[in-house]
Amino acid sequence: MINLCVQNLNFPVYQFRFKNSENKVSVFDIIRKKFVILQPEEWVRQHCVHYLIHHKKYPISLINVEKEITVNALKKRYDIVVFKPDGSILLIVECKAPKIAINQNAFDQVARYNLVLNADFLMVTNGLAHYYCKMDFKAQCYNFLRDIPDYQT
Repeated sequence: MINLCVQNLNFPVYQFRFKNSENKVSVFDIIRKKFVILQPEEWVRQHCVHYLIHHKKYPISLINVEKEITVNALKKRYDIVVFKPDGSILLIVECKAPKIAINQNAFDQVARYNLVLNADFLMVTNGLAHYYCKMDFKAQCYNFLRDIPDYQT
């Protein structure tokens, strides 16, 4: 039996697979198809992945997690990206631990990533608060939304 001290988040309840190895709890990531160490930010990321799949109906095959990109000659890692079927990027999600307040720095971070990725939508979440934006590339700004769109075929 694994003893978990995980925080309730502002997402629907999902079923996760856990394992305990060397006194470290891991959660199974269905995108990366492996167990990853359960940290507060990872807990948020896993909930967000399940939200995108189960509630927004995005196909697993279009979701990518924790990949390296180069932004202004610096190596960075995005949390979640959702691709369109043509390979362009629909959505970037920046996940923070629940104790991290969502502020301008979080939006600046995802906006910097978007200079490289050119996603149509941005999401920033700490698992408790979620913010959604649609990019307006012409005006070089983002407009806040109530939610991101469901997957459209």
